[in-house]
Amino acid sequence: QVQLVESGGGLVQPGGSLRLVCTASGSIFSINAMGWYRQAPGKPRELVAAVTSDRSTNYADSVKGRFTISRDNAKNTVYLEMNSLKPEDTAVYYCNADLKTAAWSKSRFRWGQGTQVTVSS
Repeated sequence: QVQLVESGGGLVQPGGSLRLVCTASGSIFSINAMGWYRQAPGKPRELVAAVTSDRSTNYADSVKGRFTISRDNAKNTVYLEMNSLKPEDTAVYYCNADLKTAAWSKSRFRWGQGTQVTVSS
């Protein structure tokens, strides 16, 4: 089985910073893209940032210049550095990976359970 586990969420004041970490474990053959999504109450889940295996990145307009996504391929880990946090960044943040195992003929999406980020004074 493949699992994605997130950490690093919590409560932070506006203007503060957090660093989210997600590590994929299990019998993983390869990982293509990894990304972070978030979902606020009553709103659909949205892409925050994504990074491909060659480290190309994509960001939502609302976080450009404030968030940075990166990955460590050797550790099957993706990071999200969040700076200058705003109350509107409050949401559950989910890690996602497009990956393959040796038994799969094509890649599949896997999700973490989510970590709460709350930005409040």
